[in-house]
Formats: sequence, C-alpha cells, structure tokens
Amino acid sequence: MESRYERTIGLIGEDGLEKLKRSRVLLFGVGGVGGHAAEALVRAGVGALDIVDGDAFSPSNLNRQLFATEKTVGELKVAAARRRLLEVDSSASVTPHALFFAPDTPFDFSPYDHVIDAIDSVPGKLEIILRARAAGVPVISCMGAGNKLDPSAFRAADIYETKVCPLARVMRRLCRENGIDALRVVYSEEPPAATGSAPASISFVPAAEGLLLAAETVKTLLAK
Repeated sequence: MESRYERTIGLIGEDGLEKLKRSRVLLFGVGGVGGHAAEALVRAGVGALDIVDGDAFSPSNLNRQLFATEKTVGELKVAAARRRLLEVDSSASVTPHALFFAPDTPFDFSPYDHVIDAIDSVPGKLEIILRARAAGVPVISCMGAGNKLDPSAFRAADIYETKVCPLARVMRRLCRENGIDALRVVYSEEPPAATGSAPASISFVPAAEGLLLAAETVKTLLAK
C-alpha cells in the first residue's frame, strides 16, 4: 500500500522523516504567510504544530489566505486552520492558541524545536525573537510581503544581509539595539509598490514567503 510519505522519504530518508515526526513547531500567525507555512509543515511530516493567532477571517482575506473561504469568513483563523490541517493529516497534533501575541503575553517557548514568526506587529516580532533566543530555540522571521508582485524575489538570509525591504530595515535596527547578532529571515528584494493606506496584496506572493519559511524550518529541524 502506498504511504503518504513515500515521496518525502525519497528525499530526506526514513531517519529524516522520523526527526520531523518528533518535532514540535510554534507558529505565530496563520494568515497569508503563516497559513501556507503551516500546511507545508504538516504535509512535510512535522508531528506537532502550535498555531497562535487571535484574528478571525474577513472577506479581504479571501484573495491570499489559504484557510480563508466563503465558509470560514467570521471564524477564528486558528479554528479553521486546525480543521484543515487535520483533514490533511489526522495523526498530526495541532494545538490552537486564539490570542494576539504582544510583548506582555505570557507564553512558554521552551517546549518547542523551532519557532516561526509570521506576524505583522513589530513589537510582537521582536518579542518572539527575544523569547525564542532566551529559550535556546531556533527562530525564523518573515519580513514584508505587502505591496509586492514578484514571488521570485524572496530570499532566506541573515537579517544583516537583507536589503530593499522596509520592514527588514526596521528589524535590523531593533536587532542591533537588543544585542541580536544573527537572525534567520525570509525577505523580498522587490521594491514595494506605492499604494494607499492599506498594504496591497495578491494570492501568490504571501504563499511564496510562507513556503520558504516552511522550507527553512524543515532544513533546520533535519540538521539537528
């Protein structure tokens, strides 16, 4: 009988799959970027995933967020995400946390093997990075995906190697000020388009960034 992981094992081997099965990942944000990262991790074989997001889906999410459908508008993102992820793999452990993470939010980072920051709030992003580092857990952070049209412009690099991205510029400064000497990020080298007050978006750009976040996370887990 064909195994769901047959083709994955062909790439990473049975030992690699076992590593992923034993791993627990903490993901902040299951919107346009984080939703695609979440599903890619579960399909890759990551055994346990905690998802953190206090938001509910709105009609404006339908153009780019994987778990946003006409049926899930108004539903908590973590609830819709968990249901979909368990439809992909019912053996996965998917733990939802319906909360907006902020610098004063109590949360224990120590049980996790990897942390993914896929949120927009700069104070929240910095706090995630600081707490993950304090817990000795690898962390990767997404930079800006709004106002962009070229999914091929995303790169994975250290924060101090980034360029063009305005959010990365802000995070470089904050990392220096807080003594963070290295941080793995995914960022775009495409200059952002000039738009109105709300960031513009399209279906395939946040998805590309989310898949790169998942790929970097899987590579780190396999290297442990």
